[in-house]
Amino acid sequence: METLVDLHCHILPGIDDGSRDLETSLHLARQAVLDGVTHILATPHHLDNDYVNHARDVERLASDFQAKLDQEGIKLKVFPGQEVHINGDLLDHYDDLLGIDADKRYMLLELPHNDVPRYTKQLIFNLKKKGTTPVIVHPERNKVIQDHLGLLYEFIEAGALAQLTSTSYLGGFGSHVEEISKQLVEHNLVQILASDAHALKGRGFVLSEAFDKLANEFGQDKAQSFETNAERLLNGQRVIARDFSKVEKKKRFFFF
Repeated sequence: METLVDLHCHILPGIDDGSRDLETSLHLARQAVLDGVTHILATPHHLDNDYVNHARDVERLASDFQAKLDQEGIKLKVFPGQEVHINGDLLDHYDDLLGIDADKRYMLLELPHNDVPRYTKQLIFNLKKKGTTPVIVHPERNKVIQDHLGLLYEFIEAGALAQLTSTSYLGGFGSHVEEISKQLVEHNLVQILASDAHALKGRGFVLSEAFDKLANEFGQDKAQSFETNAERLLNGQRVIARDFSKVEKKKRFFFF
């Protein structure tokens, strides 16, 4: 792919659990380029229990980092974003939230790893009313969704989109998450792949490998649609979930 957009990456230095310093960020950037990534949305955590990264601070840091990339001759374009953690007061912070695109038509929304708040569907509705479509990040790693994939179907039906992590799809989080990832692709419940890269072992850039697997398992058109969707989201262009369906639980057979 001539263009490869990564919409979820913890590459900015020293502001969350991703890169710890500028040297590490430059190392991640070089890894991204080697993997074929051309554009990155830098998405530090925001409003979770550990990190608050205000919009203006992220914008300033992303601009400074881009200048450093240009100085180092690293052919990578970085945009400011946030991985916004869901909470009941989220709309009170709306002006301090960064979208995937400059007009905030799309926004990355993170659920707790072990829970799905009861108000999630209502929040999706409220964000949609404000003109923002939430993109639920790594649903395949949420413990509740893993056991109840119908929940993600309900959120997509309510107008949300979802992002699959490349490492999950490749089995980096275990075979169970890998199988769930494949089911979500098969049932069109995810629309983009992203790295969610951190400066941690096993959390690097494997987007190209994931896209190769996607093309092998579901065809080149599917892989291309995922990459095109990422480009369109970054540009604030229309992306909707198509032909999504519920994941039916496999019947268990007992032999006597």
